[in-house]
Amino acid sequence: MTDAQIGLLVATPAIMVFALMLHRMGVLQPAGTITAIGASVAIAFILFIGQ
Repeated sequence: MTDAQIGLLVATPAIMVFALMLHRMGVLQPAGTITAIGASVAIAFILFIGQ
């Protein structure tokens, strides 16, 4: 596994947790939370495969 892939495996869950925390605080609506999590997973998947 390359350094970039390890970085993706660390950063993606952090982004997901951050989005969930913002949702719990009332900053993000449910649709925004789902979009943020879905986009981060999709981007991480594409970049992980591309490495």
